[in-house]
Amino acid sequence: MIKHLQDTIELNNGLKMPGMGLGVFQVANDATAEMVKEAIEVGYRSIDTASIYGNESGVGMGIKQALASTDLQREDLFITSKVWNDGLNYDETKRAYEESLNELGLDYLDLYLIHWPGKDKYTESWRALEDLYIEGKIKAIGVCNFNTGHLKDLLSFARIKPVLNQVEFHPRLQQENLRDFCVTHHIQLEAWAPLMQGGLLKNETLSKIASNHGKTIAQVVLKWDIQNGVITIPKSVRKERMKQNADIFDFNLTDEEMMTINKLNLDQRVGPNPDEYDFTL
Repeated sequence: MIKHLQDTIELNNGLKMPGMGLGVFQVANDATAEMVKEAIEVGYRSIDTASIYGNESGVGMGIKQALASTDLQREDLFITSKVWNDGLNYDETKRAYEESLNELGLDYLDLYLIHWPGKDKYTESWRALEDLYIEGKIKAIGVCNFNTGHLKDLLSFARIKPVLNQVEFHPRLQQENLRDFCVTHHIQLEAWAPLMQGGLLKNETLSKIASNHGKTIAQVVLKWDIQNGVITIPKSVRKERMKQNADIFDFNLTDEEMMTINKLNLDQRVGPNPDEYDFTL
């Protein structure tokens, strides 16, 4: 379990990834640069974006500004982006990767993910990611929103195992079977919408646990992620909230509290079910 904002988790290819990062989903491009710069100043080292977010250039500008104002180097940061569903054949995926690099103003990505499995669309895209990885253009490759069936299929033909699966994960959607599968196959789980897009912030059970520790509900949920060994990427555009989200390393949830949170599962999503939605364009 990580004990600091900059502590890392070793992925199955040996690459070390921060156990907590910043997500920038639904942040306007013109607001992203300042947000990313401030996050890095606060101490975040992992930034998660995607081509479909439309803010990669803002992320890149924020990185540039942060590196100029600190002693940090590019190698101190861990940058993730994703290929969207309009780029899932081999050539499209390679082209999408280069476009993301150009938008970000970077020479390489630490992690590149297939954003959604779609319906039988990821085979060629994964081959492109493998080749980019073999060519040394990406430090690690993985997937988003892959259910167990998608992962089983991918592993049946993959030359390189995905290091990570980023999925919707929070106390109302705990995905126990998927988590077990990922643990068995040494695929790191990462949570998007860890706070259920704000849907957990008035939960009475979580409020009581938060009161036990003098913490907020958000801090309790993020700590629950970390104690479950799940990488988490909460989003906040406010510097003070970024600091608050990161202020979770001075307490631990008890076994009883973890079990209480575990009982909140309802298999309830705020996003689409990957088995039912293929994002066909």
